[in-house]
Amino acid sequence: MATLVEIAAQLVSSHASSTPMTSDELLAEIAKVHAALKNLEAGQTLDAVEEAKPSITVKDAFKKNEVVCLLCGKGGFKTLARHLTTAHGMKPGAYKKQFGISSKQALSAKSYSEARRKMAQDRGLADNLAKAREVRMANIEAKKTAPAKPGRPPKAAAAKAAKPAKAVKPAKAVKAAK
Repeated sequence: MATLVEIAAQLVSSHASSTPMTSDELLAEIAKVHAALKNLEAGQTLDAVEEAKPSITVKDAFKKNEVVCLLCGKGGFKTLARHLTTAHGMKPGAYKKQFGISSKQALSAKSYSEARRKMAQDRGLADNLAKAREVRMANIEAKKTAPAKPGRPPKAAAAKAAKPAKAVKPAKAVKAAK
């Protein structure tokens, strides 16, 4: 029967055949798989194995030009949202909660966030948003302060009343026209 090290090596080699990995990543993956197999052999549940601490800190995961996934250790992402849903079936909120990441922390590389912010500023999106908010607030305030006029029909009824009714031809006129 194969030893745990041999089984771990086989599992990692099959994983590495489909995913490019550096030698350091291979060694870390073998150690991680071996530890998981050892825990399973000792009778621990998979939940205890999955709750293992990530190999890097949260601060180190968010680099200037890339983001590293704390679940699998894979890096090189500009944003993590798509990777989390496709590879791990996890929503960004659950990921942040699991690793104690602030809800205000973006799951993207710092350079990517800065580039998006600069693009939005160049296009004037912040000004457009501020203007739209002002108009919306003015409309809300106008509705609050405008007194309701007695006897005035609601908007739906006023809209129906404003439309002209269709002219209906008498039945005799229709027969005569034929």
